[in-house]
Amino acid sequence: MSELSMEQRIRDAVGFIEEEIPYSPEVGLILGSGLGVLADAMEDVTVIHYEEIPHFPVSTVEGHASELLVGTIGGKKTVLMKGRFHLYEGYDVAAVSFPVRVMKALGVKSLLVTNAAGGLQASFSPGDLMLISDHINFMFRNPLIGPNENSLGVRFPDMSEAYSAELRELAREAASGLGLTLREGVYAAMTGPSYETPAEIRMLRMLGADAVGMSTVPEVIAARHAGIAVLGISCITNMAAGMLDQSLSHAEVMETAERVKGSFLELVKAIIPKL
Repeated sequence: MSELSMEQRIRDAVGFIEEEIPYSPEVGLILGSGLGVLADAMEDVTVIHYEEIPHFPVSTVEGHASELLVGTIGGKKTVLMKGRFHLYEGYDVAAVSFPVRVMKALGVKSLLVTNAAGGLQASFSPGDLMLISDHINFMFRNPLIGPNENSLGVRFPDMSEAYSAELRELAREAASGLGLTLREGVYAAMTGPSYETPAEIRMLRMLGADAVGMSTVPEVIAARHAGIAVLGISCITNMAAGMLDQSLSHAEVMETAERVKGSFLELVKAIIPKL
C-alpha cells in the first residue's frame, strides 16, 4: 500500500468507482475459489477491472477473476468481488481487507463472504455447504493493527458475533425452503499456500474448528470494524489432510466447486433479497 492514509486511499478508490456505476450498492459479495458463477446471476451489470481501481490489489490465483461487478441480484443493489486477495500471494492484511473498506464507503451494509474450505468433520462430504458460525484466526495477523482511524471504526471492535446471528437464521430459512442441507461450524484460517499437515488438522479439530481455509478472516474483521453485518458460507471442496487417505490439490477444489455451483447459486440467490 502507498504512503497515503487509509482514508485517502479509500476516497480515491470510491471516487473512481462512483464515476463508473449508476447507484450505490447496499449488499457486498466476496466470492471464493471457483464460486464466481454467482456473477452470472447479476442483472444490469457494470464491470470494473481491479487494475483500474486506485490502490486495489489484483488476484493472481486460478479460480479468482480480478473484476468488481456492480448490478442487482433479486432486486438488491449489489457489489460483487469476482476474485479476492490472499496473504499467500504476498499481500499484507491491509491490502487484503482494503476492498471491504471501499464497500463500506460505497454504502454496503451487509456482506456475504464465501470460500472454498477443507472439511474437518467426518460427517462432512465434499460438496457440502457450511454456514460459518465463528472463526479462529490462525493467520496471526489482524488488519486493525497500527494507528486506528476513528472514522473507520472503534479501536477495539467486539467480535462476539463476527457472523450475524440474524443473517445466519435467514440463511437457514432460505436453505430449508430450497430443501438444501446446510452444515454449520467454525472456520479456521491459515496463511497457506501449502495445505495443512495431518498433525495441524488434528490440532484444529481439537480446538473446535470444522473447516479450514486460507482467506475470509481479514475481510470479516475489517467488516465488523466498519459496522457491516457479515454472513459467511464455506463450500467444503475437499476433506482436509489426514481425514482421508489421499493427497490434496487445487484441481480437486475447483472440480468440487464446479459440481456444486448450482445449489450454491440457488442458495445465495434466495438469501440476497433478504439481506
